[in-house]
Amino acid sequence: MSNQAIERTYDVIVVGGGFAGCGAALAAARNGAKTLLIERINALGGAPATMGVNPFMRYFYKDPATGEIVYLSRGIFEELVADMNAAEETRNNIFNPEWLKILLNRKMLEAGVDLLFNSYAVSAEREGNKVKTVTVANKSGMMTLAASYFIDCTGDADIAALADFPFRLGRPSDGLCQPMTLNFLIGGVDPELFEQNYWNIVPLWKAEKEKGYIKNPMDGIMVFHTTFPGIVRLNATRVVRRNPVDGWDVTQADIEAREQVVELWHFLRDHVPGFANCRILSTAMQTGVRESRMIDGEHILTSEELVACTRFEDRIAAGNYDIDIHNPEGSGTSHYFFPDGQYYTIPYSSLIPKDAENLLVAGRCISTTHEAQASIRIMPIVCTLGEAAGTAAALALKAGCPVKQVDIAALQETLTAANAFIG
Repeated sequence: MSNQAIERTYDVIVVGGGFAGCGAALAAARNGAKTLLIERINALGGAPATMGVNPFMRYFYKDPATGEIVYLSRGIFEELVADMNAAEETRNNIFNPEWLKILLNRKMLEAGVDLLFNSYAVSAEREGNKVKTVTVANKSGMMTLAASYFIDCTGDADIAALADFPFRLGRPSDGLCQPMTLNFLIGGVDPELFEQNYWNIVPLWKAEKEKGYIKNPMDGIMVFHTTFPGIVRLNATRVVRRNPVDGWDVTQADIEAREQVVELWHFLRDHVPGFANCRILSTAMQTGVRESRMIDGEHILTSEELVACTRFEDRIAAGNYDIDIHNPEGSGTSHYFFPDGQYYTIPYSSLIPKDAENLLVAGRCISTTHEAQASIRIMPIVCTLGEAAGTAAALALKAGCPVKQVDIAALQETLTAANAFIG
């Protein structure tokens, strides 16, 4: 047992306040569990709040027969999108992350979720196959918290790793993960000229790259609108061969990425009409991570299962975002695009660390292969995974059973009643 006194005890503790963690905490609380959500920064939202990720990637398909748009990520995610739309804080799938932070705070407080910000998980106490406590570091010092069930939504499977449940890192051949990216905002852009020259940006970038002036290994850059005219968001830096869960490597990634930001700013200012007077406004507070640890779960989801559009008996979510693998070594991105009308499902068993009794994992660190992770990692999908995990934890609490013994039919019925789509 830990020598640290237990500060508080909950039914469910969720660690990580991104889309997965928010989905998990809301679902657990709405299903009757006394819930705590722990977040390491001062706001909820995850990738948009910390890494500048925007917009939402594809989470729907078009019915080939009717042309109807069918949304695959519903439930809590659809509720969040509807609320942002109602506040006029979205524009063509692009959203204002500052409003998202406020909205999520309100949602948690309405649902009765306790929040603990600025708290970094440093240890997890395990007895047998149960997690007993997590300890976080914050302004109070070291704080130990206990729960009947835990949900790891850290993105990096931090709690699973701290509790010594098995995991993998990166691709099997060499352990390399998809590149990290520091997103940033540029202001002072001429909106009209930007629109006129939008489709010329990548050809201009490639031309300059061929001349040898550009060190960034990206073979093309992504420039996105924001909800504010004259401000654009760039998802265009690429840091390769760095380990996202190694403190030294992450530091070097931050340094490398900021130099790439300057290089990109020079390119836009000097070569793209509409950017002559642009300035770097801000960089994200964290270099974004596409892939890091993935748990070894009761089922390891594969890309072959995704491509086959598998309908698992224990399915709890669905998706069809392309298998989008950024080269871990340099330039290039590979894709597999799902045909219209097709989607895959994700099994509950991929959220359960092998042999874990009271721990679930949701988000990009669930039990998948390197290739499958490249599709399930987007914000709409991880929110649905979180909702499924939170619902399952609440059902396990009511039944007094290990997470592996949750009644799948009851889980699916509860999710469907909450407007989730499971296929």
